[in-house]
Amino acid sequence: MSGQWHERKRPSRLERRYNFDDYYTLRDFLDRAAELSERENFYPDMGFGKDYVNITIHADEGQEQLATSQHQFASQLDKLLAIENRN
Repeated sequence: MSGQWHERKRPSRLERRYNFDDYYTLRDFLDRAAELSERENFYPDMGFGKDYVNITIHADEGQEQLATSQHQFASQLDKLLAIENRN
């Protein structure tokens, strides 16, 4: 997981903003992120604009801390960005 993720408390969550050169690159990333979410059955909060997406991964309901699986999901999103940057 990259250092660009920010871990917050109350409620416990991870947050990151990804910036892109254009909408088409953003859209490709969002499509890959959707595939990842479907595969992992995990759905973070996402809000996006023309060239960015803000992602928030919340701790499971009733949990005060993030689980290892949530940190791993953040790492998988970072890997999607690395794939995007190679294309």
